[in-house]
Amino acid sequence: MAVKLKTNDKHIINLAKLVSKPNSILYKKEDLVAYDCDGFTIHKHLPKAVVFPKNTEEVAEIVKYCTANDLPFLARGAGTGLSGGAIPINEEVIISLVRMRKLISVDLENRRAVVEPGFVNLKLTNSISDKGYYYAPDPSSQYCCTIGGNVAENAGGAHCLKYGVTTNHILGLEVVLPNGEIIEIGKDGIADAPGYDLLGLLTGSEGTLGIVTKITVRILKNPEAKQTVLAYFDKVEDGSQAVSDIISAGIVPAALEMMDKVAIEGVEAAAFPVGHPRDIEAVLLIEVDGISAGIDEQINEILDVCKKRNVREVKVAQDEAERGRWWANRKTGFGAMGAISPDYLVQDGVIPRSKLPVVLKGINDISEKYQLRIANIFHAGDGNLHPLVLFDARIPGETEKALEAGSACLQICADVGGTITGEHGVGIEKKEEMRFVFKDEEIIAQTDIREVFNPKNLLNAGKLFPTPGRCVEIKKELKAAATT
Repeated sequence: MAVKLKTNDKHIINLAKLVSKPNSILYKKEDLVAYDCDGFTIHKHLPKAVVFPKNTEEVAEIVKYCTANDLPFLARGAGTGLSGGAIPINEEVIISLVRMRKLISVDLENRRAVVEPGFVNLKLTNSISDKGYYYAPDPSSQYCCTIGGNVAENAGGAHCLKYGVTTNHILGLEVVLPNGEIIEIGKDGIADAPGYDLLGLLTGSEGTLGIVTKITVRILKNPEAKQTVLAYFDKVEDGSQAVSDIISAGIVPAALEMMDKVAIEGVEAAAFPVGHPRDIEAVLLIEVDGISAGIDEQINEILDVCKKRNVREVKVAQDEAERGRWWANRKTGFGAMGAISPDYLVQDGVIPRSKLPVVLKGINDISEKYQLRIANIFHAGDGNLHPLVLFDARIPGETEKALEAGSACLQICADVGGTITGEHGVGIEKKEEMRFVFKDEEIIAQTDIREVFNPKNLLNAGKLFPTPGRCVEIKKELKAAATT
């Protein structure tokens, strides 16, 4: 039964006709407010409407309509992204994929599963764990983030040190292109097919090249054994050096996480305290997994490394319950900052592990310069840092200070040979910082690829790349040179 719409907007009326279920479009301001931002809350913009398709065909029809009528549009999952990738800065029509949430198939023999984009990350592991399998990418928001969103941002997680990020677990995609055409890439789920790596191109493209409507993922057999270590350090330098020493010893942990003193204050004040000492400078959470033989040996090596680096206390989880508490404490780290600060800005830089001490010192200097506390929570094993700039948006000018401090943190990462994002994406938050790591000509090469897929630039425009400037001038010069 069609729902009578209280609007004269012809586009909203026509879009409503393209979705088969009642109540599949939102257009009133009071309903749209919930979609004015994602996890990056500093910028907020209302969409024109939010449409809820139930299948690929409806997504394609909505896209065709938007393209034919020059309506900006974008796809949205659970809205947990941290870089503004789902914020409708151009008054877009939001195509929400949350109703496309089926687990389509599981193939244990070939270790793969097929899901719709709105399927929640952790739900996949929960659906196959009784059969002895799991899905490896585990962002901290995995209890609510969707696999479609993970593909868009190339999400990582605590265990990406050993198992890789989302792109390492994608075998096939069904995609609606910006003209409404439906294509399949890696249809048979075979890894490393010949030809251009379109799976790699689309994974992490932040919703600027197409809308993913079906995903074939790799699933893994549960490891035989798993052990977790918690280590406390009085000096952050000792903890940082322990990280390098563990990797240098030939040990590749499944996860190697670190939190500093400010972060510890937050997690201990929030929902899952575990009794971390408040006077230490750093805590390491280290997990190893694999076949049972050799796990104890690896744990003993890790304990020895920590002791050589002046660890105050180091302990091994005695059971799964204790291990679960430790991980709950760590994985709620971002949200826990709300217990000690009215607002916070999450950054996401990557550095060589050897540069960890100098970068942490630089972040501390930035904290002092801007007179803002910065908590550090990060995947230390692979050098993926998450400085959390704490601020109070009610104080005039403090939001701007936080943004400047966050950008300065990324500049340090780039200066030591790192980059500006490891898993959160660029979105609108870090698009100007792309110039920290790319020359204008390199940015042009990437935007040229976008124009092949998205020539009218209606799909998620204004994301990922810097505001036009010198890049546009260079592009004109190159085109002029090519025609002479």
